[in-house]
Amino acid sequence: MNIEQLRTDTPGVEHVIHLNNAGAALMPNQVVNVMTGHLQLETRLGGYEAAGQSAVELDNVYNSIGRLINASPGEIAVIENATRAWDMAFYSLPLGPGDVVLTSSTEYAGNYIPYLQLKKLRGIDIRIIPNDEYGQVSLSSLQEMLRDDRVALVSLPVIATNGGPVQPIEEIGALARAAGVLFLLDACQAVGHIPIDVQKIGCHMLAATSRKYLRGPRGMGFLYVEKSLCRSLEPVFLDLHSASLQTPDTFEIRADARRFENWECNIAAKLGLGAAVDYALEQGIEPMWQRIQQMAHYLRSKLADTPGIILQDNGSTKSGIVTFTHQGSSAAQAQQWLAGQDKRINVTTSTVRSTMIDMQQRGLEEVIRASIHAYNTVTEIDATIEALVRMSRG
Repeated sequence: MNIEQLRTDTPGVEHVIHLNNAGAALMPNQVVNVMTGHLQLETRLGGYEAAGQSAVELDNVYNSIGRLINASPGEIAVIENATRAWDMAFYSLPLGPGDVVLTSSTEYAGNYIPYLQLKKLRGIDIRIIPNDEYGQVSLSSLQEMLRDDRVALVSLPVIATNGGPVQPIEEIGALARAAGVLFLLDACQAVGHIPIDVQKIGCHMLAATSRKYLRGPRGMGFLYVEKSLCRSLEPVFLDLHSASLQTPDTFEIRADARRFENWECNIAAKLGLGAAVDYALEQGIEPMWQRIQQMAHYLRSKLADTPGIILQDNGSTKSGIVTFTHQGSSAAQAQQWLAGQDKRINVTTSTVRSTMIDMQQRGLEEVIRASIHAYNTVTEIDATIEALVRMSRG
C-alpha cells in the first residue's frame, strides 16, 4: 500500500498517534470534503433542495456499500447508527416463547441487553456457544447446539469490542444455513477492517457502523438484509418513507431493505459514509487487512517484551484490536498517561460492562485497547511503547 498517501490523506496523523480506530478512526480528507461540501450546499440552497440536488450521489451510497460487502443495493438500508440498524433487524424477527438465540461469549452488551429484554417480554432463551481452545466459537459445539429445533437465530460479533479473535464467520454461516437457522452478524469492528462478503459468509442480516474502520463520520451506519428474507420482516417502526399510505385504512411497506429506514436523516453524514466506502474500496480492503495485521503483530511483539505488560488477546486469527493490561496501572491511568504525551497517543479502555461474559470467564475487569489501522506506522508504535516504559518507571 501507499502508506505515505494514506497519511497525506489523513491530516489527523500530524496531531495525534491514533490507536483508537475501533472507537472512531481518523477521517480522510476525501470524506470531510464531501460532507463539508454538502453542508455548504445546504447553506446556499436549503436542506431539502440540497438533498434533491444530491439525489444521484445519495443513491450511489447504496451501490458502494453493496460493492463493499457483495450485496445488491436493494438489500441495504442506511440508518443513523449501527445500534439502531442492528435493533431494526433483531426486533423485527418473529421470536417467541421457547425460541433459542445462540450467541458468543464475546457478544457486546448493547446486543445482549435486547436478548434479555425479549427473554423478559417474549420468553425467548439465550444460550452461549462454548469457545474452542483458541478462544473463538467452537464449531463442533455450535453444530451440536443447532440440532435443537428450537434454535431460531445465531447472532454474534465478527470481532469483539474488547479484542479477541476474528470469528470463523464463513464456517458459522454454513452451519446456520444447513440447519435452516437465521444468522445475524454484528460487523461493526469488521467492515473496513477485514474483507466481508455476505455471499461467502451466508449471513441473513448484517449491521455495521461508519465511524470505526471505515473511517466515515459518526452517527451513521447501515444494515444488510437478504432479499429473500426482507419482505417477511415487518419493521418495528414505520413512517412515510418505509411505507406508503394506500387508503385512510391501509398502508403498504416498501419491498426493499429501505423499509428499515426512516425519512429524516443526516444527509451530509450519509454522503460521508458513501465517500468513506469509496475510499476504502479504492485502497483495497485486502491490502489494508494485511497492513493492519502486520502492524498489530509488531505492536503485540513489542508489548510482549515490555516489562509489566500482559497481552490479553485470544484467537487463531487476531485482528487489529490489541488488548493488554499493565501490572502497575489501571487501564484508565494508562489511557490518561498516553494522552498526556507531547504527541498525544489515543487508546481507550474496555471494561467488563461491555463484554461481560467473556471478561468474567477470563477474570478481567478491564483492558487497555489499542486498535491499529493501515495508516499507523512502526514509528508510532515505538513511541507508544517508549511512553509505556516511562510510565512503568514512574
